[in-house]
Amino acid sequence: MRFRTIPAVAAGSALLLLTGCGAADMTKQASPFANARGARTVTLSVQSWVGAQANVAVAQYLLEHELGYRVDTVQVDEVPAWDALSQGRVDAILEDWGHPDQEQRYVEDKKTIVAGGDLGVTGHIGWFVPTYFAKEHPDVTDWKNLNKYAGEFRTPESGGKGQLLDGSPSYVTNDKALVKNLKLDYRVVFAGSEAAQITQIQQFAKEKKPFLTYWYTPQWLSEQVPMTEVKLPPYEEGCDAEPDEVACAYPHTPLQKYLNADFARGGGKAAELLRNFRWTTEDQNEVSLMIAEQKLSPQEAAEKWVDGHRSVWEKWLP
Repeated sequence: MRFRTIPAVAAGSALLLLTGCGAADMTKQASPFANARGARTVTLSVQSWVGAQANVAVAQYLLEHELGYRVDTVQVDEVPAWDALSQGRVDAILEDWGHPDQEQRYVEDKKTIVAGGDLGVTGHIGWFVPTYFAKEHPDVTDWKNLNKYAGEFRTPESGGKGQLLDGSPSYVTNDKALVKNLKLDYRVVFAGSEAAQITQIQQFAKEKKPFLTYWYTPQWLSEQVPMTEVKLPPYEEGCDAEPDEVACAYPHTPLQKYLNADFARGGGKAAELLRNFRWTTEDQNEVSLMIAEQKLSPQEAAEKWVDGHRSVWEKWLP
């Protein structure tokens, strides 16, 4: 899912350095605001996709302009963000696509993280082909026929196999296991980031070339480049429990918010606003499009959305 450039504050840069190689013990690091006595500060984790930027931008704008807090943001990969949240390095994650191991460890066992409620958006990961190709070859939307089209999806990077284009290796993905377990003549090729993946998809679409890609909804690019999902074997509860044995589709996931437990108890109006934050896919895509397509800064996009949607966000205020 689920992406791109977020201004990094000094604290964010330090956090990225700490989590980058996985060797540093963040529990031994002081909070960047540990000595700011009485400061009304909130630190939000920003995931690397543009929808997550949209959530944080709007929450930040309201916290600063309506409640008078200072907000800092840090960009951390999905799993390290849970570690940072548990340790109080960040106060909230506003869009989680499902990490059951982390939920068990930090919410159920350690109780250092608490659920912050639904974001209001349902996410879904899947494999997609451009709609223009699906119209010409309707049977491509059944995974059983993918090997028939492997040659159509071949690229120099896929080494003689069909290419399944993924984004960042840090995203939630079962694709390598799916290719192996479904005996597909494909190779997973990582673009490296959502931005790079989007650039490749746009280039394929411009040239009307076929492609097969890991993709997710909601995502603003789907409006610009219509894509049709390939039906994988149906998802059933527990079918993805063993990562190496996955042979089923991805689930539909109501996206969740999580708060550091101490912040949830003592974060006052800031914590209350974040718990109340709930909007629609259309709201998120509106802000995402302003950031990704109109090239507004996240702060500018948030301000524009807030100005036009008072009836939505007023309900979130404590």
